[in-house]
Amino acid sequence: MKAVAVVTEDFRFFYEAVRLLKEKDQPFISLGFSDPLPLNVELVLTTEGERKRLRGRKVIASDDPAWAVKAALALSKGGSFNRIIVGVDPGPRPGIAILGDGKVLLTDTLLSPEEVAPAIRDFLSFVNTNELLLRVGHGDPTNRDRIINTLWNVTRNIEMVDETSTTRRTGHPDAAAAIAQSRGELMPSRPRVAPTQGEVRDIQRLSRIESGGAITINSALARQVAVGAFTLTEAIEKQKRKEMES
Repeated sequence: MKAVAVVTEDFRFFYEAVRLLKEKDQPFISLGFSDPLPLNVELVLTTEGERKRLRGRKVIASDDPAWAVKAALALSKGGSFNRIIVGVDPGPRPGIAILGDGKVLLTDTLLSPEEVAPAIRDFLSFVNTNELLLRVGHGDPTNRDRIINTLWNVTRNIEMVDETSTTRRTGHPDAAAAIAQSRGELMPSRPRVAPTQGEVRDIQRLSRIESGGAITINSALARQVAVGAFTLTEAIEKQKRKEMES
């Protein structure tokens, strides 16, 4: 059996990835960034921020070690497919389902809308397919459009699926699988992300919670968070620096 390498300086990611790999009896080794990659290593797990330090290697990069391990286990089987369909249930933590020739290969929940595109790119780099089709549920317009925008450079073969025609299930991954198996309407153009005032206010509220009541980001920063330009943590830091300078 091919091995997986865990290469990271992030202790939390390392600890959880190693725990899950042991739990699944998946052979693995731990390497440093400058270490040579042994011939028996199929792929490398690391964080999104450390991805650029591993150029030229087959990498699954995610800040969620559970997703990285689950993808590694699915990809360890390899394979070629006539058609891969990816279903996405949009939301702040989107569900994702990847189907190969009608068979569910992988389902999970990701940490943010911006993680969908890199997760799909990583998966596709390990398999062969003649056709890629992305299907995204129509709900949660702001997060839906954020996801479609990030996927636009992966493929233009993107359908929006009316989720009222699917059986709504508990949990984003199940909903994503239902979306993947439902026909949708081909997207004619890249959507414009337009957060509502209510969504902007809710992000401001979340900034107060995350900062322990110390910081409330302004509406402009909240809007940038809503469209995916910044994470909430980055926006809080920007607001904090702005207040210290004034």
